[in-house]
Amino acid sequence: MRRPDKPTRGRLKSLESHLEEENPILVSAVGGFRRLSRLGYAMGLLDASESYATQIPWWPLISVLGTFSSGKSTFINQYLSYPLQDTGNQAVDDKFTVVCYGGDKDARTLPGLALDADPRFPFYQTSEELDKVEAGQGRRIDAYLQLKTCHSDKLKGRILIDSPGFDADEQRSATLRLTNHIIDLSDLVLVLFDARHPEPGAMSDTLAHLVGATKDRADSSKFLYILNQIDTTAREDNPEEVFGAWQRALAREGLTAGRFYTIYDLEAAVPIENDALRRRFEWKRDQDLSEILSRIEQVSVERTYRIVGALEKRAHEIEDSYVPKIRQLIARWRRRVLLWDAGWLLLAAALIVSSRFLAPTTVAALENGLRQLPAHPSLMMGSVAVLIVAVLYLHFIARRQAAARVRREIAQQYDGEEADCLMRAFKRNTGLLRSVFAPDPAGWTRRHRRALKNVVRDANLLVQSLNDRFTDPSGKRPASRQAPERAPEVIIGDVMPREDPA
Repeated sequence: MRRPDKPTRGRLKSLESHLEEENPILVSAVGGFRRLSRLGYAMGLLDASESYATQIPWWPLISVLGTFSSGKSTFINQYLSYPLQDTGNQAVDDKFTVVCYGGDKDARTLPGLALDADPRFPFYQTSEELDKVEAGQGRRIDAYLQLKTCHSDKLKGRILIDSPGFDADEQRSATLRLTNHIIDLSDLVLVLFDARHPEPGAMSDTLAHLVGATKDRADSSKFLYILNQIDTTAREDNPEEVFGAWQRALAREGLTAGRFYTIYDLEAAVPIENDALRRRFEWKRDQDLSEILSRIEQVSVERTYRIVGALEKRAHEIEDSYVPKIRQLIARWRRRVLLWDAGWLLLAAALIVSSRFLAPTTVAALENGLRQLPAHPSLMMGSVAVLIVAVLYLHFIARRQAAARVRREIAQQYDGEEADCLMRAFKRNTGLLRSVFAPDPAGWTRRHRRALKNVVRDANLLVQSLNDRFTDPSGKRPASRQAPERAPEVIIGDVMPREDPA
């Protein structure tokens, strides 16, 4: 039975110890990922240095994306009540900055290696992904990532990610890849635009990536679109027109529903002399900012649902995506091996047929030699052995050549994690002792299929437990047992909610 290597087992044990104190229900989720990983090892989808539990972030994640000078850093500083990020009208930071709580009162800046080597944070093993974009980029991890700590209570139990200013026309492919990566990982994504640039039509490429590529996602509700620095439009004859222009631009990208927020920084706001207009701007700003902050406060709960959902999603992905693809790859390989074998047989048949055209004396000599073979059993046995070895040799040449052809096709058709998984699984299914007629992919046994169904069942039970914690449709639950705002705690084993202390 394949299993994770020692460092991976140590990381999982450390993760479980942390979650046991912070959010026990997620310890049960780690157990589910462990069971899925055993299937991944058996099928060749996972390397011994990997685990499905280390491929997702376990802390609540909030990403802040946006165009250059859209006020991302100012928003973060205002939220933290601490001047952590540099601000300015020009691009002031071209790295992804992961911000987490630090015990020291002074903020610290750590290199990208701190993120690349720690599975508890986003961007774990990102250097490998960068190397896939361009060879050698993984060694420049510090040019893409940094970790900052801040002694702000707002960061306790959550992580912020500040992205570089977004410009799709000039964006490097590696930065786009990382942007898509953090979007997938995040529990909440704040997308900021700059109201000081009232011509959104000129930013169509940027809008297409930040809006058009996200509106149809199953988790589209985690995106909040924010028009920042709206105070600058107070000097316009018709400030509502600026807001309307942005709404129309987003609608052109397909975003016709959902909330579109407008905010600005009171300390850096331009003076609004008209008292009525100023009160209207401040009221709208306070209302929208309150909703944004409320979503941020709920991110711990959303994180718990996200991780349990990722467990079920990964289980379905193995059965509904990887298994059929592996079957298709094996079928291609089998077909080509059999074609090669048939080719060798045809070649042998052609040689036999061509012997009819040999000189009569040569044919007579061959026939005389064959008649003598029964008188020499050892010679007969040796000839049979040579024939068997020749057939096996040609068969394994066919296997190797067909496998190489399929591996090239995998590299052309797939990329990223999917390509790596399929390449490993295909290698597992074309080993020396693996029959070309095996009915199922390696590791896809009845026992593992049953274990997969149990993981999906247990994930659904965890969701029900979360719902019991946060909902009360009958209204009969005592007020003292209503769900708190913090993440849920569940007793592992019987999956029952733990009562709040009196």
